[in-house]
Formats: sequence, structure tokens, C-alpha cells
Amino acid sequence: MDKEKIKTLPKLPGIYLFKDKENNIIYIGKAKSLRDRVSSYFLDNDKDWKVKLLLEEIDDLEYIVTKSEDEASLLEAQIIQEKKPKFNVLLKDGQPFIYFLFTEFDIKRDKIPELKIVRNKKEKGTYFGPFIRKQEARKVHEFLVRNFQLIICGKKMQNGCMDYHLNLCCGSCKDDFNLQDYIFRLNLVKELLKGNYNKLTQIIKDEILKCNLTLQFERSKKLHDYLYSMTKVIEVMKTHFTENKFIKEVAYVSSEMSKQKIPATYIGKQLKEFLKIEKEPITIDCFDISHFQSRFIVGSCIRFTNGIPEKNKFRRFKIKSLETQNDYAALQEIVQRRYKNTNELPDLILIDGGKGQLNSVKTLFLNIPFISIAKKEEILFSNEFKDGIPLDIKTEEGKLLIALRDYAHHFAISYHRQRQLKNVVI
Repeated sequence: MDKEKIKTLPKLPGIYLFKDKENNIIYIGKAKSLRDRVSSYFLDNDKDWKVKLLLEEIDDLEYIVTKSEDEASLLEAQIIQEKKPKFNVLLKDGQPFIYFLFTEFDIKRDKIPELKIVRNKKEKGTYFGPFIRKQEARKVHEFLVRNFQLIICGKKMQNGCMDYHLNLCCGSCKDDFNLQDYIFRLNLVKELLKGNYNKLTQIIKDEILKCNLTLQFERSKKLHDYLYSMTKVIEVMKTHFTENKFIKEVAYVSSEMSKQKIPATYIGKQLKEFLKIEKEPITIDCFDISHFQSRFIVGSCIRFTNGIPEKNKFRRFKIKSLETQNDYAALQEIVQRRYKNTNELPDLILIDGGKGQLNSVKTLFLNIPFISIAKKEEILFSNEFKDGIPLDIKTEEGKLLIALRDYAHHFAISYHRQRQLKNVVI
């Protein structure tokens, strides 16, 4: 592995992925500082035998920058679960996350809403999470259901169960159960978890003070534990992490885009027939938009002539008209900027995206055919294929178009990484 690459890593939180010579991901780790953590593997000191085995197989590395170490932990767990690298032991099996779930009314089964802690998003309701530190999340759940009196005992007693008289059970066991008051408390907790964290932590702090004044030190200690767990849960929730948040970055670091090969023999005539366009596309321009969590939005355009990259015609664009993510508007901007000089027009324009991306730009230059390729299922859209057709990656046309699209994507990702490292503020 080229150790010079380590020096280019940012001193920012994120995850790193070690790869072998076949481009397989063999280990994934998280870091508070990517450069410092990865560098530590290559220091001349005594190493664990497992680390020595890992170092023997490392050929390359990729990384993804995150906003915080908490977000890195969540992303690490997600990708280990998905890729199952051979040198990772933990997080490969089972569900790595848990969630808070506010269930919905189930009139048929006479079930009232409740606050639950779950491993999977199977039930209907409002979810908060995911959380990787399960013990802390469970402590917060325990605090919320007990202190907001949300426990549903499932019993039926005219005067209420023992927990009800201890102010723990919500009273669902009683014949005169006050459902409206229960829903009010449940919604209060939901609103607190949506963002009013200060109010919730202040409630705990006030209770700690009261316990200290009345010499209830055991309960005070337990409340301190709750407060610590709540703080950690809040830090995680502030990342607004979802399992799709880094989908573009994960696709890139998991792929072989940087080693992407264009088919040796150009097939312009086959492309003309396949795409049903008027002339053989000698020059093809490919556009892509890239961003980091809706920031540092950049665009790229690469040009191929007879299947060969013309690197002097490659262009990179810092999006000027937008501060937040809008792929359609960003594409419109870079396509128009690229062809200010109409002598630069290609024979075919390929957009990395789906039907919406294509529709946003295809009328800008009516004398040029536009096509787009949606990544997940490799669906091609054009004027001839308005509803899209799946690309067969076994055919020469499919291989070429996907290779061109991936090349443009790699070029865009490289640029947005440069901007991110110069400007990112954590």
C-alpha cells in the first residue's frame, strides 16, 4: 500500500475501509481523526498478531468523512453489517441498531399507542434513532416510561395495579383509565425527542437537585446515570443519521470506479442503433452532481471521443446558484455553463441520474440527444425510452454506458472530496 496516501487523509472523524489487491473490503474502522488512526497501524512498534495479518493483505484504503465520532460509529456498524469484512469480528451478525418507537392506535386489537424499544422497523409508527449504544438507549427509555408514567401493564383491575399506585403504570389497568391524559404525556415525550432536548435534561437536573436536598442519594445517582445516557442519546440524535444518509459515498468507496476500464473497442454504430438516435455518437459528454450531506455541492463533466477520455475537455464546477442540495437545479446550471461556447457541443449527453434529472436538462439543447442512467437498477431513460429500460450489463452497449457513467461519478466524487477537506467545518 502507498503510505503517502495516508498523509492526505483529513484529521476529521469518519470511517476508513482497508482493501486487498482484488478490491475487496477486508476491514472497516471508525476514527475521531482519520489520519491519526490509520497512521497508527503503520507505526514501528509491537503489533497484535491479528493486526500483522491485516497489514499483510492491505493494498489500498478508502474513507468517508462524518460530522462526528458518533456518526462514524453508526456508519461503521451499518457498512460492517452490509459488507461483512473478514477482519471485523463485531457487528457482523444480528441487527446492530435499536430504535425508539411510538406505536400507532390499533382500534381492531384495542391497542393504545406506547413507547417501545425495538430492533427493526417492522411496526407502523414514529421512529427515533438508530442508536448503536444500546445500554444507554435502554436507560433513556426506562427513564422516559417511568417518569412520564407510560408503562402499560396489560392487566385489568378496578382500583389499579401496584405499579399504578407507585406512579409507574399509566393506569391502563383501571376501568376509568384517562386515555387523553396518557396521550398528552406520550406526545410530550415525542416532542422532546424531536428536538427540545434542553427541557428534558433540565427536568432530570431539577430532580437530581431535589433528591440531594432530601438526602435521596441512591435515586440521585440513578438520575445521574439517566442524565449521562440522555446526553449520549441526544448527541446521536443530533447527527440525524439514517441508513440512506451516506448511500452515494458508500457506493463509491465500495466500488472499483477508480479502476474503471472503458471497453477497448468503441461501438459508436451499435450505440446509435440501440439508443435510436440520428447519428453515431463520436463525442459523448457525461455529467454528475456530488455533495457531502447536501453541502459542498459540485458538478463534473467528462468527455469521451471514440471511447477515449479527452482529459483536456474534462470540467469541474463549483455550484454557484445553490447553497442546499437540488440536483435538478445544479444540473441545469452546469450544463448551461459547460456549453456557453456552442462549438463545444457533443454528439450525446449522458446524465448520472434518473428520469427527473433527465427532464430537468433535456430541453436545454434540443439538437442534442440526452440520456440518463439511474444507478440502483441501471435503468436508462431517454426521449425514446420515456419510462426507462433496464441496461443489460452483459451487452457491449450496457458495459460502455455504465462505464462512462461511473467514470463521471468518480471524477465528481474526487472533486467534492477536495472541496470538503478544504472547507468542512465540524
